[in-house]
Order: sequence, then structure tokens, then C-alpha cells
Amino acid sequence: MAISNGTTAPTAGTSKCLPTHTPGECFWQTARDELSDHRSTEQLPEHSDIVIIGAGYAGVSAAYHLVKDGDASKSIAILEARGACSGATGRNGGHCRPDFYGHILTYMDRAGDRAGAEIAEFEIANLRALKKIIEQEKIDCDFTLARSVDVWCNEESAKKAKVVYDRMVAADFEYMEDAVFYTGEQVEGICGVKGAKACASFTAGTMWPFKFIMHLVKDLLAAGVNLQTHTPVTSITSDPQGGFIVETPRGKMHAGNVIHANNAYVSGLLPEYAKNIIPCKGICCRITVPEGVTPPLLNNSYINRAEDNTLSYFVPRADGSIIVGGAANVFRPHKSQWYDNVDDSVLIDSAKDYYDNYMQRTYRGWEETGAKVDKIWTGVMGYSYDSNPHIGHVPQKEGQFILAGFNGHGMPVIWLAAKELAKMVSKGVSFEDTTMPRLFQTSQFRIDRAQAGREEDGDIIGTGSFAATRP
Repeated sequence: MAISNGTTAPTAGTSKCLPTHTPGECFWQTARDELSDHRSTEQLPEHSDIVIIGAGYAGVSAAYHLVKDGDASKSIAILEARGACSGATGRNGGHCRPDFYGHILTYMDRAGDRAGAEIAEFEIANLRALKKIIEQEKIDCDFTLARSVDVWCNEESAKKAKVVYDRMVAADFEYMEDAVFYTGEQVEGICGVKGAKACASFTAGTMWPFKFIMHLVKDLLAAGVNLQTHTPVTSITSDPQGGFIVETPRGKMHAGNVIHANNAYVSGLLPEYAKNIIPCKGICCRITVPEGVTPPLLNNSYINRAEDNTLSYFVPRADGSIIVGGAANVFRPHKSQWYDNVDDSVLIDSAKDYYDNYMQRTYRGWEETGAKVDKIWTGVMGYSYDSNPHIGHVPQKEGQFILAGFNGHGMPVIWLAAKELAKMVSKGVSFEDTTMPRLFQTSQFRIDRAQAGREEDGDIIGTGSFAATRP
């Protein structure tokens, strides 16, 4: 059963812990899926063994793995505040790009070389797992596997990047055999970016995330999962008889276990995460050329760092259009426009014009193409205090689990993370017995550190990896 978008859905309100009622238009969702506003039953089920909050990449992936690998007798319900996949997953850049070295060094310095390598290796395995499931299930989501090119146009930044790259190579991580770094006069010719001082490349993927998730949603519904869209969860309380009472504007239901997969909005139901996972807006757009114009061929995805170090992620599409986003350096000083802000119906005003003529000023051969921004949008991501996601048992809340805080970098992490969390939920596996990187584990220590810390000491505002630019 579907509902009419915007007619019978309860209003989410203005709380930062719930999404705005109607998001702005986005290229990926120009054509809504027939299941976008689906409700499996007219009323909420009275009980579900597992209730998942959020029908984006995290929530749908968790449900998929619970169905495929869990106890078939357990009932599953997904509650979504808006339409299915209407949030960050359906509004991102479509870049499935593992981190080989960009932020890995930070994690190595904090927790040791092996802890950093675990993250890179997990993200590479995630990409391979995505490729496998897409091929096995014949999912039509424009998946590609190619090279991703890092570009530095600032001389000092290029030198620092080479130092980082050399340190990663010296650490003898096997996966670095797939990466190559270029310097010298030929760099601009290799990457095609004007003024490039250095570039590097390694294997990455691109896809249409909304199509991927909605294919999985169809499979889940066929398997008996109950999906309730336009059903924001407003509170979760312990039931004295066991389990939890889940309250929504449409009524209450009982849950055996709860998975919090609502990323930027998680602190609305788990207030202890209020300083751990902050909603932050990013910007993304689609660039096209006029009809009849054949644009120069670009086979690689990119991370471009301009001379002023403004970072943009870049995904070419088979139709000749370009998806590009980032520009955090431009809007970062205007904190109220992006930080702790969930209004994805409004563009980030300070950056909304940044990508005008981007291709002409950035790439060789694009000067006379007439390329222009066709659509531009914003999305709300969940940024963690220490740049690592929070995954696992919610401390001091037995029966509740969290899968959130992906720092604008969820595409290379969530699929396998959801698979491992599903084992914890359905089979009682401990976090330590999963394959997840140790730094991903949520803990009371991490919660307390963020609660006691200052904004400027965390990675979002401080000197760490503010990643509204991370793909």
C-alpha cells in the first residue's frame, strides 16, 4: 500500500532530530519509485521482533542481511520518517570510494598502524561485496568499477600528500599495491586537471544509490518485511514486560530489538549521541552539456583539490553528465547554513553558485562545451566527533543497536557494516568477533569524550577531517 506523498504523511516538525517534511528536488530522485511512499499495512504492526529506524542505506542493508543470514522466524519492520531512501543516501554523489590513505594516517597516529589499515581493508572489501551483490542480483544501478583520481593543485598540499603516500607505502600495507602517485611536469596531462601539481589513483566504484536501495526494498517486501514510510519515531521506552514501546504520530508498536539506522537524526532518540553525531549539510549537483554537444570523455572518478584547497568529489556518468559536490571550504565559515542543520529543502546559500562553470575552469578540453549546472541539491549527513561511525550495542541500553555517523563516507562502509551488525542482532555475536574495524565500535568512552569535549576539539569543527567533502 502506498500513500500520496505529502498528503497524509504526518509533519515531522522543525526539530533537528527529525527530517524536514519535504526535501528539495534531487537528480537521483527526479522519478520517484513506486515504493517510495509504501506502507505494507494500513496500521502499524502490533509487534515486530526487530524494528529498524530509517529506510536509507544503513537501515535497508541491515534488513537485507537479517533476512538473508538471520533467523527467518523473526519479524522485521522498518519505520521511515519520510519516503524510502529520501535522505542522504538518495541525495549523495554516488561515489563508492575506499579510503586508501587520505584519513587513514590520522587513525594510524591515534590507534596504531594496524587500526588504520583495518579501515582501508574493510572499505576495499565493502566495494568488492557491493560489486558481487549487484552482479548476483542483477541490480540496475549504473554500477561501475574504475580508477579514482586524487588531484592536488596546491604545491604545498601536493608535497604533504606525497609524504603521506610514502609513509603508507613504507608501512607495507598490501592494498597500497593498487595505488600510484604522480608528480612532475606530466601530472596535468595525466589527470586532465588544470594546474595539477600531483595526482594519484586507485580502484573505486560509482553507482546510482537510490536505484540500488529501492531494488533491495522490493526484495525485502517480497520476503515479508513490513515497511512503514512517513512514520517518524518520536520515542522509545522500555517495556516492563520486555522489549520496547516504539511511539510514532500514527500510534505505538512493540519491538523486541531496535536498530537505530537514522544517521544524522540519531540523537533524537539517543540523546547521549547529541555531541557524538551532528547533522551537517553538504552540497551536490549535476552538470550537463547542451544537446548535440559531445563532451570530452572522462572515465575516472575524481577528488579534486583546487589551488585554495577547496575539495570536490566528481563522478562522470555514461550519459555524459557529471555529478560533483563538496566545496566545504566555501561554506565552512557560514556555520549556521550547514552545521547542526537538517533543512535539506534549502540550498547552502554561500556555496550554491560554486559549481557554475566548474568544468570549464577545472578540466582541459571543456572550455567551449557550454557545460552548466542542471540540478543542484543538498543533503544531511551525520558527522561524528572523531570521524568514525558508531556501530554496535548502544551502551547501557540492552537490546538497542546503532549503525550511524558515517561522516559523508557511508557508501564505502555501510554494506559490510550492516552485514556484521546483523550478526550481532540475530546471532548474539560480539563486536570483537565481527570483521569490523575496532575504531568503528560505539562505546561509553567515545560518548563521554564527545560530551565532555569542545566543538573545536572534534574533527567536525576542529583540525581533524571535516568531511562534507568526502565521497
